[in-house]
Amino acid sequence: MAQSVDMKHLSQYIDHTLLRPDATEPEIARLCDEALEYGFMSVCVRQQWLTLVSKRLQGSSVLPITVISFPHGDDPTAQKCTEARKAMDLGAREIDMVLNRGLVKQKDYAALYEDIFKVIEVAGSIPVKVILETSELDEHEKVIACAIAKAAGACFVKTSTGFSKAGATESDIKLMRAVVGSEMGVKASGGIRTREDALRMLQAGASRLGTSASVKIVQP
Repeated sequence: MAQSVDMKHLSQYIDHTLLRPDATEPEIARLCDEALEYGFMSVCVRQQWLTLVSKRLQGSSVLPITVISFPHGDDPTAQKCTEARKAMDLGAREIDMVLNRGLVKQKDYAALYEDIFKVIEVAGSIPVKVILETSELDEHEKVIACAIAKAAGACFVKTSTGFSKAGATESDIKLMRAVVGSEMGVKASGGIRTREDALRMLQAGASRLGTSASVKIVQP
C-alpha cells in the first residue's frame, strides 16, 4: 500500500534512534534535543537511557520508546515481560520487541504467538512493535511471523534491529504490508540513511521509519 508523503511532515514518520551499546549520555541528550528541534515522532534508545530520555522529552509530543530482548529476541517470555514492565515504569510510550526467530525456524507457532501475546498483554495500552529481523528469515517465515504478530495484537511489524547482516528493503516492506493490511503499522528500520531511502520505504508501504540518520534525512 504505497502512500504519498507530505515532505513538510516527513519528520513525523521517524523514530530518531540510537541503539549502539557504547552510546554516551551526551549523545543521548543530543538525540533528544534533535528530536525536539525537528519534531520527530519518537526517540528510540536502550532501556538504560529511558529515564534521561523521558525527562528530556517531558511536556513534548515526542515519544520515548525502547527495545526489549534486543538484539537477539531469544530471551524467555517471562524475562521479556519483566523488561516490558520496567520499560513502562521508566516512561516508555512504545515498545519494540525482538521476535524469537528460533521459534519460527522450529515452526513452534503456538509458542511464538504466546511469546508475543504475553508482552502485548503486559504492555496494555502501550503499542508494541515486533521486530522480525527480515534478513534472517525466508519469505514464508516472514509471512508467518507477520500473521502471528497481527493475530497476537501487535500494533506494528518492523523489519530489523540494525544489528544483523542487512536492514530494510522495499520488497520486505511490500510483503509485510500485504500480510498485515492497512490496519497495522509497518516500520522500516536498518540501513535508512538518505531522504531517498526514506521515501522509497514510505512509498513501499512503511508507516514508520527507524533511523539514526534522521537529521540528514529531513534537512533541506
